[in-house]
Amino acid sequence: MSRVRIVGGTHRSRLIEVPDAMGLRPTPDRVRETLFNWLGQDLTGLRCLDLFAGSGALGFEAASRGAAEVTMLEFVPKVFAHLKKTQAALATNNVRLLQGDALKFIAAPQTQRFDLILLDPPYRQGWLEKLAPHLSQWLAPDARLYVEAETALESYAGLTVIKSGKAGQVHYHLLSAAASA
Repeated sequence: MSRVRIVGGTHRSRLIEVPDAMGLRPTPDRVRETLFNWLGQDLTGLRCLDLFAGSGALGFEAASRGAAEVTMLEFVPKVFAHLKKTQAALATNNVRLLQGDALKFIAAPQTQRFDLILLDPPYRQGWLEKLAPHLSQWLAPDARLYVEAETALESYAGLTVIKSGKAGQVHYHLLSAAASA
């Protein structure tokens, strides 16, 4: 079992264990640090959704940096159980864990909106294409969307890439509805 470190916030330097699960690739520390630099470090008051929680690195990082609420969704039972253990170990009260399918979750009618959606789906399974038509109903005004993908994006789901980078085989992007953001 490998581990990743929370980069900043109240849980800075705490280690998260990463369970062995097929296709699970935690966002590297350097990429998370870059993302949260782009977002301004402090997420106080923001509502965040991590659709493919996996190791929990992105969601717990957002929680550590003051997000009001972080909803983390994971499909794989073994990985979900591990997220529950991590949540208990970190004693986070701003994290809500849900087990389920991302497409069923996001396609369901709702009224809840998020300021930041974290999207790091398994590669080569068409998740980005499947989810794109449903994302706008979940985005609050001025929301940001973070996407990791196997290829570079210029836009996605009607949003414009405002920042991007590449680390190894991972292309990472921050998108916004406002092209001038």
